[in-house]
Amino acid sequence: MKLLLDTHLAFWWQTGDPRLTQNIRAVIENSIQPPFVSRASLWELTIKAGLGKLRIDLPTFIAQVDAMGFAWLPIENAHILQISQLPIFADHKNPFDRLLVAQS
Repeated sequence: MKLLLDTHLAFWWQTGDPRLTQNIRAVIENSIQPPFVSRASLWELTIKAGLGKLRIDLPTFIAQVDAMGFAWLPIENAHILQISQLPIFADHKNPFDRLLVAQS
């Protein structure tokens, strides 16, 4: 099974945040293939840090994702086109989540 980590999961994994449950941690640790982290997540973290909503050292985050052996998932044209096929829900319009769904 291939895993694409949500932005929060990737950040929580990297920071050791206790909100990452033991079950999720076990799935990541026992993954046969390296989990993917989307470049969209890096983009989202950059924006949140710039807005002051999050404290993160982005170069360190990138280096740690690389060191953990996770795979970066690029943003492809096909992913962007797939977004137009997704339903829009009034209570959840986060563009980064929509891109992650399209990439998955």
